[in-house]
Amino acid sequence: MGTVLKYLAVPLCFPLVVALYYGESVLPFVVTMAVTVLVGTGLERLADEPDIGAREGFLMVAVTWLAVTIVGAIPFLIEAHGIPFIAAPVHPESTLGNPVNALFETMSGFTTTGATVLGDISFNSHTRGIMMWRQLTQWLGGMGIVVLAVAILPELSVGGAQLMDAEAPGPGIEKLTPRIAETARALWGAYLGLTVLEIVLLYGLHVTGNAPNMDVYNAIAHGLTTMPTGGFSPEARSIEAFSAAAQWVIIPFMVAAGTNFALFWHVLTGDPKRLFRDTEFKSYLGVIGVVSAILAGILFLGDGLMSVAPAGETYDQLYLEGIRTAIIGNVEPAVRQSVFQVVSIVTTTGYASIDFNAWSAPAQYALLFAMFIGGSGGSTGGAVKIVRWYVIVKSLRRELFTTAHPEAVRPVRLAGRAVDERAIRGIYAFTLLYLVLFFVSTGLLHLDAARIGFDVSILETMSAVAATLGNVGPGFGVAGPMGSYLDFSNGSKLYMVVLMWVGRLEILPVLVIFTPEYWRR
Repeated sequence: MGTVLKYLAVPLCFPLVVALYYGESVLPFVVTMAVTVLVGTGLERLADEPDIGAREGFLMVAVTWLAVTIVGAIPFLIEAHGIPFIAAPVHPESTLGNPVNALFETMSGFTTTGATVLGDISFNSHTRGIMMWRQLTQWLGGMGIVVLAVAILPELSVGGAQLMDAEAPGPGIEKLTPRIAETARALWGAYLGLTVLEIVLLYGLHVTGNAPNMDVYNAIAHGLTTMPTGGFSPEARSIEAFSAAAQWVIIPFMVAAGTNFALFWHVLTGDPKRLFRDTEFKSYLGVIGVVSAILAGILFLGDGLMSVAPAGETYDQLYLEGIRTAIIGNVEPAVRQSVFQVVSIVTTTGYASIDFNAWSAPAQYALLFAMFIGGSGGSTGGAVKIVRWYVIVKSLRRELFTTAHPEAVRPVRLAGRAVDERAIRGIYAFTLLYLVLFFVSTGLLHLDAARIGFDVSILETMSAVAATLGNVGPGFGVAGPMGSYLDFSNGSKLYMVVLMWVGRLEILPVLVIFTPEYWRR
């Protein structure tokens, strides 16, 4: 843990350079770099040679994510409060001056959730350096902080398999090379390459005049949060602030981010057909296609949009009439908005090309359903994951078959290989825990909202829980794509911090360390 914290100072150099370029205070980053190096070095000196087994892997990954989040919140706090007797606050009005809000925003960043408590998303309330650090937290958390450490730090290659298995999204990680550190480097190489390609294409739109406000800052900022399926944007209106061309460019990168990154490795090493032979990938594209087609149809016909803007919403009647005029009866806007939002929600990116609070209840419930699907295993997406749903459906079909034919032996197969029965039980256990946690958390947050007189509907509460547990980001209503989680109580926000942490590490690696059996020899 000390090693990871110590080297967290390296990525902090990037927002520091951004702050220098724009003539802003670098103190938030210099202080954080000093803290992370000192704390990390101190923790390193407490340790003997690492001997990381499965149990140590779970503990190291779970606690490291908490530690990185706490350290990562320091720049936000310094910007809001300054340092007594040394520096005055830069933006004392920042909502991130509240330590709970700073922790929420940082956990949302590193877990690639994209839920925000910023009251004002603009450079009037935050420096460009701080906003770039906010974007960078998502890029670091996307493929995994510990996976990155395994890839570049030799001292963590011992036990690297256990660390990657505990952190990687999905039921398991495919070992692509003989050495686990090489596998980590291959995954991060694909991740970095796609990020750079997207930045170049987005900035190319700016140069050619197809996206005038997609300047180099915005191109980098959105490149850093698309591939990790993060969703943070320095624009208050998210991707709605940009042209249709920019939205079309971002869509395939969100799809790529929700794909198992091991498939890209196979494509680059001379096996491109592997991509379209992969059962999970075909199921993933199929789900996106079907849900997008349904939503495009109801948006095109006008049934998917509100007719009158209710009081207190995040949009007004003028906005509603504008999008109704643009979408109803027009193929391209209806298809683009439905595909963009379905891909964004299924992959748990959380970008918004429209304020979908203005959509009708059936359209919103379709998006709520999409929040539980998730991307592929081994991708940067959150939620349950396509591969788990596929195995569940196949195993249920197997149960129906063996009920009629009790003596039959019929294994569940994935990509032509039989799935281990222990893995199937693990998938059922994860999915059950996920759903139980969702319903219990919905009840707790709704009760807490009632306690403080915060008027939210059950759909809004359900979407807030689904969005934080599944690392999706935006929900509906006050927590919608153009809103924030700011009005929830500090207690609810701390609870959602835990949901984001548990959801990113896929529940079991975190919960197991709280069981008595874990601590017994």
